[in-house]
Amino acid sequence: MKHEKLSYPVRAWSIWLLSALFMFYKYALEVSPSVMTGTLMKTFDITGMELGNLAACYFYAYLLLQIPAGLLLDRFGPRKTTTLAIALCAIGTLIFASAESLLVAGIGRFLTGVGAAFAAVNCLKLIANWFPFRHFAFMAGLMMTVAMLGAVGGQAPLAAFIQKMQWRHAIEIIGILGLILSGVFWIVIRDKSPDYEKQNPIISTKISLLNSLKQVLKNPQTWLLSAYSGFAFAPVMVFGGLWGVSFLSESFGVSQNISAQMVSLIFIGFAVGAPFFGWFSDWLGRRRVVMLWGTIVAFLALSLVIYAPGISIFAPAFLLFIFGFSISSFLLCFTMIREINLPILAATAIGFMNAFDALLGAFSDPLTGYLLDSVWDGKLIEGVRIFSVGSYKMAFLILPTYLILSLYMVLKIKETHCKSLDPTSVS
Repeated sequence: MKHEKLSYPVRAWSIWLLSALFMFYKYALEVSPSVMTGTLMKTFDITGMELGNLAACYFYAYLLLQIPAGLLLDRFGPRKTTTLAIALCAIGTLIFASAESLLVAGIGRFLTGVGAAFAAVNCLKLIANWFPFRHFAFMAGLMMTVAMLGAVGGQAPLAAFIQKMQWRHAIEIIGILGLILSGVFWIVIRDKSPDYEKQNPIISTKISLLNSLKQVLKNPQTWLLSAYSGFAFAPVMVFGGLWGVSFLSESFGVSQNISAQMVSLIFIGFAVGAPFFGWFSDWLGRRRVVMLWGTIVAFLALSLVIYAPGISIFAPAFLLFIFGFSISSFLLCFTMIREINLPILAATAIGFMNAFDALLGAFSDPLTGYLLDSVWDGKLIEGVRIFSVGSYKMAFLILPTYLILSLYMVLKIKETHCKSLDPTSVS
């Protein structure tokens, strides 16, 4: 096994690395509002719900583009499609950085989401095209390690970066880096390995966009896996991507920078857990039981962070790491959806699953903001709404609820035993 890994072509690893860097970039942008909540509310003179909607503009686009992204990647290939996607993501970031109104900021955030919608589907598609099937779970986990490091970068490092310069300049620099990445992506990427047609003869068969979608949607397991994915990952983005930093600051009386470092532990835990659970499920020969217990531990850890009374500042830091580590087991559903669908439909199936993640993200950020606004006690500091700890605890009730729903879904999912199945045999 070790010798086989070492023999991977350098080009395959270069292609994987660039795709993973797009994931890094995407997650850094996705969570960046969490360290600018007060700044953005003051800049655009907005409420908590309006901030939630601004952040969710990204998810609205992400939701709309997920299924088309998978279809386009399956039909036209990653190189052309994703190069344009990275460029669009960067352009949206530059528009957001220069926005003088909430509308323009929302448009920029929306365009960033349009481009980012291709990141995960592209990387998983290229893993399928360049690496052996039996390594898919581990490589997908490794992809998420890089992605979560991007989320870490969008927390404490970005907060420190913004402290040293005006937030607009910091975001502009990130946008320019995205344009550079799109150029390098075009130069290096090739859609599939030279051996791909021999190893996957069925891939050469052309399937129309409509038939691709029909093949994916008619499989009940696709729906169950997608629903599980959405409910399991939403708490990560609601707490880690927008509201967690301000909650920890208010709850424990620490600075935004310290809170951002604590929230970063979610993504560090995720980065460690994702490849581990990919390897462990392959070794165990089972995926569902790993997702089940990972989600249970995540539910307990996050609930303690939010609701345990009188805990010290060190306890939530540890629990947030455990939360991120354990919930990373949800990523196995991406491998499972790859296992229950034909290889030619890989990006379409993954895109459909990602749509559920985006749907919950688009719905949950504004919902949390609305719940916070509804119990706001009127406290303002420099024109920015300050929410009480009790308000956060009430609004965050949706997070353990989501995890309970995800547990219900995973109980309905059928085990694949780490084997690629004929989709007609899974019902």
